[in-house]
Amino acid sequence: MNLKLYRLLASLPLLAAVPALAQNAALDARIAKLASQQEKNVVAWRRDIHQNPELSNEEKRTAALVADHLRKLGMEVQTGVARTGVVGILKGGKPGPVVALRADMDGLPVTEPAGLAFASTVKTQYNGQQVGVMHACGHDSHTAMLMGAATVLSEVRKDLPGTVKFIFQPAEEGSLPGMVGGARLMVQEGVLDNPKVEAIFGLHVSAQREVGTLEYRSGPEMASSDVFTIKVKGKSAHGATPWLGVDPVVVSAQIVMGLQTIVSRQTELTEDAAVLTVGMLQAGVRNNIIPDQAEMAGTIRTLNPEMQQKIWAAIRRTATNIAESAGATAEVDIVNYAPVTINNPRLTEQMLPSLRTAAGANKVHETKASMIAEDFACYQQKVPGLFVWLGGMPIGGDPATAAPHHTPGFHIEESGFTLGVTTLATLAADYLTKKK
Repeated sequence: MNLKLYRLLASLPLLAAVPALAQNAALDARIAKLASQQEKNVVAWRRDIHQNPELSNEEKRTAALVADHLRKLGMEVQTGVARTGVVGILKGGKPGPVVALRADMDGLPVTEPAGLAFASTVKTQYNGQQVGVMHACGHDSHTAMLMGAATVLSEVRKDLPGTVKFIFQPAEEGSLPGMVGGARLMVQEGVLDNPKVEAIFGLHVSAQREVGTLEYRSGPEMASSDVFTIKVKGKSAHGATPWLGVDPVVVSAQIVMGLQTIVSRQTELTEDAAVLTVGMLQAGVRNNIIPDQAEMAGTIRTLNPEMQQKIWAAIRRTATNIAESAGATAEVDIVNYAPVTINNPRLTEQMLPSLRTAAGANKVHETKASMIAEDFACYQQKVPGLFVWLGGMPIGGDPATAAPHHTPGFHIEESGFTLGVTTLATLAADYLTKKK
């Protein structure tokens, strides 16, 4: 073949792609500009939600705020999904696939200290106790940023070849014992259907990552989270005559120590990390009475579903056999709260340029896996998903001294919200336009 003709033919696909690439770049630039214009609104929404937090499955005020906003944008809106969830459907100007964006809305039973102008003073009942309520994990920020992204994408809907589904989820922090909720219930109620979602994106603010940055991980990113309870049944006796009873307190102490060897001696940690923590141990009412029962509860975190099942089996074996050796019995109950959060490798690679477009290539970093859990994983079990971290720590801050999530001192820098809005909107728009 003539070299000149070969070069011409070889260049044709690239030339054909240039208009599409230019169109994507123009749309991304417009999204970034619109996101910047939404900053004041996003901050105002976040402060309003922060000052009026609601616990899991009680997010009625927040849901009403969200639903009203989505209706004003001209969306089809569904309410009462998974009790208090809200779903908005934005149809683009051209036919195409369906992509979903998700935010969570619930607060935590944490009392917020005074000092912040929009600090929460809300009190409520939780597990029979009077507690304060605080957005101590950033879900107020997630909700406000997704409201901002909905506004931005509604402005460019004519250029979107497909549909965007906005999922505002309740109860990410978990429902009360025995109650299914959060993402699991959203999926059960068909949130990924009608229209059927092809891919889903979400983000989480981080108090230990610098504002203006995005972090991601392909494959397992966050651990599964399981709750276990062990009831040890013995025989009550006077504290002065323990030989007349079977002491469930001593048996429980032996079980706690035995459980520690499951990770340290029975788990292949070079394969993946794992954590087993006993966070509660209760027994007895008086110093000189051996009770007839004790109960402990804890959490299991793994990054590997196979390892998760091995640890479950080891917990049952350890507790049962130790109890039997002392003449007691142990009832073990394990409930999965969230599966492993696994970012689809192909989707992650596909959308990495979009993350770099939103934040700048030097502000996007790959991160290591975390033992924190997220029920976003329930969506990822059904469709490919990508979940990223958004920096919320002040520039120059020290991650070692920044107050952790789920604590009264938790703080998120509001200057990072525009990047969050840009990231969510860019991921959705780029996925749709690149799938044409």
